Amino acid sequence: MTTIFIAGSIAIKNLHPLVLERIKKMVDSQYRIVVGDANGADSSIQQALLELGCTNATVFCSSSQPRNNIGRWPTRVVDSGYKDGSRAFFTAKDIKMAEEADCGLMVWDTKSTGTLSNVIELLKRKKNSVVFINKNKEFVIVKSPEHLDTLITHMSPHSIQKAEEKISLSQRLHELKNEQLSMFS
Repeated sequence: MTTIFIAGSIAIKNLHPLVLERIKKMVDSQYRIVVGDANGADSSIQQALLELGCTNATVFCSSSQPRNNIGRWPTRVVDSGYKDGSRAFFTAKDIKMAEEADCGLMVWDTKSTGTLSNVIELLKRKKNSVVFINKNKEFVIVKSPEHLDTLITHMSPHSIQKAEEKISLSQRLHELKNEQLSMFS
């Protein structure tokens, strides 16, 4: 059964109808959905899943209790071993979802380093993402480091600088490209 990791930026509170349409297709296809427990896009995704009657979702969280579990789906607690509330504490659940998923649907505000990191984690595992760029109301498919380069062009210089500070963006992109090159050596 196909498992899809659906996530997005905390700043996004309302899902665009195009995203809701994609989620509906996933629910109708009875795909397994993995989603986080954060406010913003995660809770909006959960609300959409509930309204669509999704019974095949799992909510991942880093705390013993999820911050949000609107549909009362099964939960997976991911013990990160990191300090409560830290970036690494919350990132551990995202990495676990990327490991378990076959692909991802990300709803991105072109600023969120967490959402961008999810795309990178999926790509690192040779898994594709469909990224909805919220401000442009368009989908971008990310299947390679070159596609990731294209995705990054939607970011402002300030957002790129923040991504460098928070997730070492250029280093991670460099690692992905080197890994890709080594496959052909």
